[in-house]
Amino acid sequence: MNIDELKKNPRTHYLALELERLSARELETTSLANEEGMAELAAEELKAISAERDVVELQIKDILDKEREEEEFPNELVLEIRAGAGGDEAALFAANLAEMYERYVEKMGWSWKKIDASENDLGGYKDVSFEIKGRDCFKLMQFETGVHRVQRIPATEKQGRIHTSTASVAIMPIRQKFTVELNPADLEFETSRAGGAGGQNVNKVESAVRVIHKPTGISFRSTVERSQLANKERVLALLKSKLQQIRDEAEAAKDDASRKGQIGSGDRSEKIRTYNYPQDRITDHRIKQSWSNIPGFMAGNIDKMIAALAAGETGDSDEE
Repeated sequence: MNIDELKKNPRTHYLALELERLSARELETTSLANEEGMAELAAEELKAISAERDVVELQIKDILDKEREEEEFPNELVLEIRAGAGGDEAALFAANLAEMYERYVEKMGWSWKKIDASENDLGGYKDVSFEIKGRDCFKLMQFETGVHRVQRIPATEKQGRIHTSTASVAIMPIRQKFTVELNPADLEFETSRAGGAGGQNVNKVESAVRVIHKPTGISFRSTVERSQLANKERVLALLKSKLQQIRDEAEAAKDDASRKGQIGSGDRSEKIRTYNYPQDRITDHRIKQSWSNIPGFMAGNIDKMIAALAAGETGDSDEE
């Protein structure tokens, strides 16, 4: 184990110091072994030191393994939902999906915070983003990325016709370690009033911040914080995470062209699921499974679907 690297890590710093202490103690004991009558005592001491070192090294291994898992499956993510084809009905469906995920997050005991939203006149979302924090949140929700399709009779439909609308979902992990660096010359910032609840200050001060990454066109806007500086820090963190995700996916694609696997590529443009209200059926097209009880699912009871996606199970498909 590299002691210097372990000392740089706050989680392993004290254990690295303990390894150094054990090494010094071992060196001292080894020198005593050459003195008359000390060989047996030194051997016992060296055996005890070795046992202590094994315990410390196991603790270090557990910490590093946990860090690697947290890096692969961070406990923080951004959920983005955008209305697709279908006009107002698509925006209403986007709001339904947001409520479904919010109920699920509550069930899991995670935290849920709205970052930014654009609503239509009927209370639907043209686009909305949320920050979710909690143990295994990305590990469980990573497969929700893609196009969600709904087939139902809209509340505004006079003649009882079934409409098909879509909304796209994106799950973006927020990682703690980055290899990407932001060039200030590539960034453009816009400020505006946050609007909405939050007292008088929120409507009078330009606290909302939007950042545009000029080379890629990727942008993020945050209204959740009360100060412009805090919102600026948040959008920069989101942008860096998004660029890191793009880089990681590109590198993974180079290493393994077949990485898509059974549950799809995770592409936001890929149709992954259909919510058929007249037949009370939800079908996930990637794992070819269907479930009934749409009201229950929309109330956040999506555990079995999440579990099936994680397991990559297969079955009969009702794809249309």
